[in-house]
Amino acid sequence: MRKFIIYTIGVVLYSWSVSCNNPEKVKIATDTPTQGTIRISVDESFKPVIEEQLRVHKSSFPQTNIIVSYKPESDCFRDLQNDSTRMVIVARGLNKQEASFFENQLSYSPQYGVLAYDAVAVIVNRQSPDSIFTLSKLRSILTGKDKITAVMDGNKATSTVRYLKDSILKDAVFGANVVAAADSRNVLDIVASRKDVVGFVGISWISDSYDPVQLDYLKKIRLGLVECVKCEEKDIFAKPSQATISYGQYPLARPLYYVLKENATGLGTGFMNFMSLERGQLIFRRAFLVPAKMGFGKRSGSIKEAD
Repeated sequence: MRKFIIYTIGVVLYSWSVSCNNPEKVKIATDTPTQGTIRISVDESFKPVIEEQLRVHKSSFPQTNIIVSYKPESDCFRDLQNDSTRMVIVARGLNKQEASFFENQLSYSPQYGVLAYDAVAVIVNRQSPDSIFTLSKLRSILTGKDKITAVMDGNKATSTVRYLKDSILKDAVFGANVVAAADSRNVLDIVASRKDVVGFVGISWISDSYDPVQLDYLKKIRLGLVECVKCEEKDIFAKPSQATISYGQYPLARPLYYVLKENATGLGTGFMNFMSLERGQLIFRRAFLVPAKMGFGKRSGSIKEAD
């Protein structure tokens, strides 16, 4: 018995020594689609709707722990490249250079896709004399030709800043009248207190009629109407909504993407699937975004009573 105990201790010590000298053979705890811990980075302009997605996901899968960081879009992609996050939720997919970088670094390219459609809302104070904007007017504001102060959701390359630069400014640069707030909530606070500014935020910050905080903001600010460039009729202006995004009437619509760096079926895949299937898509719909994976159109019908 004594020899057996000594032998067992020896085997354990040897195994421990081999593991220390060969760290690549040490077993690493892994996550699964329904349990474990991962980190994700999310563009701050999508925070309200992603917070709701995480809350419902956690209640459904209590053994999961998704640690989220909200930050500008450019920082999200930097996290993905630095391997400090498993997934990012942003307003664009990978470009060719990024896909090539990951292919060379990882021997595979992360998967990405559209989960929903969001919009950049133009917001003004309730007392503002002007709430109707052509794209030409917005360009004049953003380039500084029109001196009204434009308030953005950060001083880095957020998805809102990048989108406006790509879709409206084109080759032009922001004027000196464009200022940065700390985040989207701060944009709402500034516009709510000043009638001489125009703000730009993701629609999920101001569209949820079930959220008492957002309802309170809507007493102080209003959504601007923006020129419909795809409408056959002229002088049509639209507010951002599910309907105007779906039918292409609101011109500042944008996709909400996931980018997932996972070559095995882990928690990142589980969370992506959750957002892509019925419950997750209904959460996007309830937040007044347009679900991209599932349609929830109303259908009329009738019930015939049996004789």
